[in-house]
Amino acid sequence: MNSGIWRFSRWLDPIPASARMTLGEGNTPLVRSRRLGPSVGLKNLYFKLELTNPSGSYKDRFACAAISDMVACGKTECIATSSGNTGAALAAYCALAGISCEIAIVEGAPEGKLKQMLAYGARLFRVRGFGIDSRLSEQVVECLKMLSARPQAQMQISAFAYSPVGMSGVKSLSHELAEQATAIDRGAWDHVFCMAGGGGLTLAVSLGFEQLHDAGQLPTLPCVECVQPEGNNTIAGPLRAGLNVAQTVQCTSRISGLQVPQIIDGNEVIAACRRNGGTGHLVEDHFVWETQSRLAREEGIFAEPAGSTAVAGALQAANEGYLDPAANIVCLITGSAFKDPPSLDAMVQHTSAPMIELQDLQRRVAETC
Repeated sequence: MNSGIWRFSRWLDPIPASARMTLGEGNTPLVRSRRLGPSVGLKNLYFKLELTNPSGSYKDRFACAAISDMVACGKTECIATSSGNTGAALAAYCALAGISCEIAIVEGAPEGKLKQMLAYGARLFRVRGFGIDSRLSEQVVECLKMLSARPQAQMQISAFAYSPVGMSGVKSLSHELAEQATAIDRGAWDHVFCMAGGGGLTLAVSLGFEQLHDAGQLPTLPCVECVQPEGNNTIAGPLRAGLNVAQTVQCTSRISGLQVPQIIDGNEVIAACRRNGGTGHLVEDHFVWETQSRLAREEGIFAEPAGSTAVAGALQAANEGYLDPAANIVCLITGSAFKDPPSLDAMVQHTSAPMIELQDLQRRVAETC
């Protein structure tokens, strides 16, 4: 297969080249774990580094597709919701396209992500209780639907339930992973670990693999594993319990980006994971933060907490004996640690960069050398 997001985005074919808003998203690196995988007995654990996308997360795949479609349709106002990464990606691509961008932000969004959106020129407002209370969150979306009903406007939420065209761009992840698998042992993935808030990423990856399988380009489907914080158990718990429907919750997780108490794409995620053999994994917030720190210190990967959640799920699954030690496993590292300054403060709270005098350095050289 040939690489490149556009080669796999069937919806883009009828869109004029002038409407394609790209910042060079996609084609992100795949790296093999040198320490975390072996520490839990996994011989072939890999990381897909989505944090290398232009705005620092996989959501650029969504924004590229969504905003290109808006440009092609003559829309000039983007109305959106975000906990951070979607908003940053949409704001960046709206700036590129000359489209105004107005975003309703969840209550717990970190300042780092808000500043990134503001830097791109987006207009923001935080709604108290949004991202915590499922009923209130649904009411926020209903208000945005009314705002986006105007002819010049369109609502963008990174979920198939609201923005299927934008989410088609996220399917490119599966195509890239399938291509990159040709360089690993046995040439195929056994498990793909995805973090989930509303479930759009997990569903997009599952559907992308199904597209390849149906086209005869993928012999077997990998198991797509859905990982959520315990405090936002809308999908993973019901999936693991054998249920067919997701559930609304009162979100208690502090993992920014995964505070989505509504079902959204949850039911479709459960159905898709049933088809490919994946299941759900619930991880505690503190284990996500621990994994974030280990990724930095043991793998050199600078991921935000949400971007570390899939890895936490894989490590936990290995410790539970769920994974074959020889299986080919890939975890999606979905966002950069620069997105979440509070988590960085926690990671380095016991270290510092003291100011010293030249003679102090000279003394150290004399003592060491």
